Parts: sequence; structure tokens; C-alpha cells
Amino acid sequence: MPKKKRSALKRIRQTRRRTTIKTLARSAARTAAKAAREATADIEDVVRRAASALDKAAKRGAIHKNAARRTRSRLAKRAAKKG
Repeated sequence: MPKKKRSALKRIRQTRRRTTIKTLARSAARTAAKAAREATADIEDVVRRAASALDKAAKRGAIHKNAARRTRSRLAKRAAKKG
């Protein structure tokens, strides 16, 4: 079995780190969106936090930017309907 090159080992480290960061961002965005959907009191603040988490996840590439915008729009519409 051939020995792995230094550059290959570095790419493995980078991929592992990037995957972890993106997974955390995606999870935080989904959790925040779910909290915003289920919120009953102080809806504006919860939606604002969810929008921020979605934007951060999109910026990091964890989710697509249009998916983040679409989710933000749906949360805002739902909040306007409730409030």
C-alpha cells in the first residue's frame, strides 16, 4: 500500500475540520428555524435569531443561500400571521 503524501494528509485534515464546522452551522440553523416555527411568545426575537443562524450557515456554505432566504421568508410570513 503506498504511503500517503503530506498534501493528501493535509487535505484529509482540512476536509474533516470543514465538515465539522458546516455540520454545526447547519444543525444550529435548523434548530433555530424549528424554535421560530414553534414559538408562541416573543416571536420577533426568535425569528431574528433564526434568520441570523440561517445567514451564517449560508455564508459558511453549510446550506445554499437561496434555501436560507426561502426559510427566512417562510418564518417571517408565519410570524406576521401569528403576530
